[in-house]
Amino acid sequence: MKFTVVGAGAMGLRFGVLLQEAGNEVDFVEGWQPHYDKMKEQGGVYVTREHQNKHLVPVNVYTPEEYQATDADFVFFELKQMQLDDMLERCKHFFKDQYCLTAMNGMGHVEKLLKYFPKEKLTAGTALVATILTGPGEVEFVGKPGMGTTNWANYTEKPNAKTDELMAELEKANFNPTLKDNFMGTLMAKVVFNSVVNTLCTMFEITMGEYASFEKADELSRQLIDEAYDVCERAGVQLVNSRAEELESVNYVSKVGNPHHYPSMYQDMSHNRPVEVDYINGYFVKLGRKYHYEAKTHNFVTNLVHLAEATREHRK
Repeated sequence: MKFTVVGAGAMGLRFGVLLQEAGNEVDFVEGWQPHYDKMKEQGGVYVTREHQNKHLVPVNVYTPEEYQATDADFVFFELKQMQLDDMLERCKHFFKDQYCLTAMNGMGHVEKLLKYFPKEKLTAGTALVATILTGPGEVEFVGKPGMGTTNWANYTEKPNAKTDELMAELEKANFNPTLKDNFMGTLMAKVVFNSVVNTLCTMFEITMGEYASFEKADELSRQLIDEAYDVCERAGVQLVNSRAEELESVNYVSKVGNPHHYPSMYQDMSHNRPVEVDYINGYFVKLGRKYHYEAKTHNFVTNLVHLAEATREHRK
């Protein structure tokens, strides 16, 4: 298959490089100029896994304006939520008959993607896979090959032959994919997960393992999980996990899967980049109010993250 990966950041590179190594043709479209320039200069991206075996992986990388190919099977979007509108506008000239694929964090992207791709051609998912963009032209894959899982669902909840082909390629690339028949429930499960681990680890500048080892971690997790599930119930969203299973997932990934990992929101905060909290915890606040429910804890932590953003310059 051929993939056009829009966004050659941490997760875009993780997906694209491993799909390429599994025998697929992959083009990367990148909007951050220093990252693009570095990859062009060195002829690819330097990849390490668990701080070992640094090696150069050749990649085809383009700016949105110079990319013209319309023959990909999937255009694969891996961006921060705040970047998507601009990149869609910059890339729309090469959207033709391709399918659309995404595993972006948070919520808000689906509605934007549907303005450019028909609902029958949209597949979205979630990835419990940790990756770090350590600098322009360099990426660190966290975890041994085959670690982590991904879940996917068609927007129409009706898989087709193209979906089956996609799942086979993701399996070959070691992403352990599972195809679900509950679109919103699949995506929201990861938003719930991130609303706990991503946000709290960022606020206190700690790893996932450090968070999970705190004696009151389960109590904190349950409060955020319960409130998120209360919102989803009012919105008619049936999540794929029970509340207990979601807590178990938080603990397993934090204690066993990636205990030494700083989540993506922390990486953005520590590099003075905008964070996605409005599309994670803030999403539950917005959705809850639509159904006359105040997600007070999620609102509180959203505001605390923005407070940390506003004052980070004073903490240097």
